[in-house]
Amino acid sequence: MLATTFIERFEQHFPLNMAEAGDPVGLHVGTLNKEIKRVMITLDVRPEVVAEAIAKEVDLLVAKHPPIFRPLKDLVIDAPQQQMYADLLKHDIAVYAAHTNMDIVHDGLNDWFCELLEIENTTYVTKTHEIDGESFGIGRIGDLPTPITLENFVYQVKETFALDGLRLISHSPEKMIQRVAICGGSGEKFYRDAQAAGADVYITGDVYYHTAHDMIADGFSVIDAGHYIESLCKEKIVSLCNEWKKAYNWDVEIIESMENTNPFTYY
Repeated sequence: MLATTFIERFEQHFPLNMAEAGDPVGLHVGTLNKEIKRVMITLDVRPEVVAEAIAKEVDLLVAKHPPIFRPLKDLVIDAPQQQMYADLLKHDIAVYAAHTNMDIVHDGLNDWFCELLEIENTTYVTKTHEIDGESFGIGRIGDLPTPITLENFVYQVKETFALDGLRLISHSPEKMIQRVAICGGSGEKFYRDAQAAGADVYITGDVYYHTAHDMIADGFSVIDAGHYIESLCKEKIVSLCNEWKKAYNWDVEIIESMENTNPFTYY
């Protein structure tokens, strides 16, 4: 099948215009004007992922994180991170990214987080778009079925995402919580929106040291579960794509990257 056909259907679910302003979503490397037989879904585009794609004869790599997030200064291939671009072009592997549009859309990554954690009756944390009279936003906030102590919820989050460790920012782990906000990735800048929306606790990643002090001063509890919980997108998108494959009788294989690109190890 044509890569353009695949991406047209993909963008019906994850429209590019749903991304935050300036977010470099869409095609990053190669061309979509070609036949594809194998598509691989990944969170990150790293040298080890590119090596995996080459070994598995992948034609199209679909990533959550845009590989060219900031402008490249050069394409000198002495560094592994630069060499991977040359490898992608050499092996005719196109790279396409869906970033904040995957977070904002209905039935996107933040909704999938809520399903896993049994957070119900959700709405967005921060409004980002209004399209045809309908509002959209980043992050989600909703309610757990029953109240639980923050400490027990921390363990639940850890178990749900199979984490070796996480960081809790709170003076009162013994308090009861029920209203939960979540934003995958680096969502610390939305914490005051989550607090204003009535969240008892906010789950995100990459909380900066001094921002954590601000959260404490504001009397707000935050769980930093890390950026890598977004790897959930791999299995979810493979499942979605396989639904489309069946519906449209596509002749293409959709696979999940098996590389763990989490840069952190907990001891």
